[in-house]
Amino acid sequence: MNALARNAYTEAWRALGQSVARPKAILAISAHWFVPETGVTVSTAPRTIHDFGGFPDELYRVQYPAPGDPALARRVQQLLAPLPVRLDQSWGLDHGTWSVLRHLYPQADVPVVQLSIDERESGAFHYTLGQKLAPLRDEGVLILGSGNLVHNLHTYAWGHHIQEPYDWAVRFETEARAMITAGEHRPLIEYEELGRDALLSVPTPDHYLPLLYVIAARQSGDPVGFPVEGVDGGSISMLAVRVG
Repeated sequence: MNALARNAYTEAWRALGQSVARPKAILAISAHWFVPETGVTVSTAPRTIHDFGGFPDELYRVQYPAPGDPALARRVQQLLAPLPVRLDQSWGLDHGTWSVLRHLYPQADVPVVQLSIDERESGAFHYTLGQKLAPLRDEGVLILGSGNLVHNLHTYAWGHHIQEPYDWAVRFETEARAMITAGEHRPLIEYEELGRDALLSVPTPDHYLPLLYVIAARQSGDPVGFPVEGVDGGSISMLAVRVG
């Protein structure tokens, strides 16, 4: 519902969109395109995907008509070679991408390409892909990872009551944040080895893996910032990581 809301998170997203140099295009890695392959959208007009259920009709009427960028899709394919990367015509922009971008770039006038997350592969695989994609930053492309550092829906406080953040969520976010700041990426890649707090915070990898693409693209001397903060419903970290 943050796609429609005006709150501290969405205001911070809007401020972020205004503070970064306007990109030539966006490469989005969303938790919601989690499939057994690596694919990249090649459509010139990617559709807005409403990949959820049980929400108000207003949310299903949202459209984010950003253009695609076939040239960027082929550039991604080139950078990731010899890994097979399928040029996909059927996917579009899922809610992991458009629910954030409609606040960052509300005019939907920046071309967007999505890259899938291969569900069969390890964190190290995805981190390596992020390193290979890093040259896009110097080509005017914003690499956007959309997920959550902490994402445990089983413990989420559904409804209208306010839930204080769980202690394990706070501990894991604090630990991960310190590692990101220090550039200590190996423990983040092998997050399953970080203990109970990590396993509660990341019960499935889909929402966590986009982070690895972002931190892998960090270059020596790049500053790191956290322009959005907060834990929603006790177990969803809204932390945003900005590199560069």
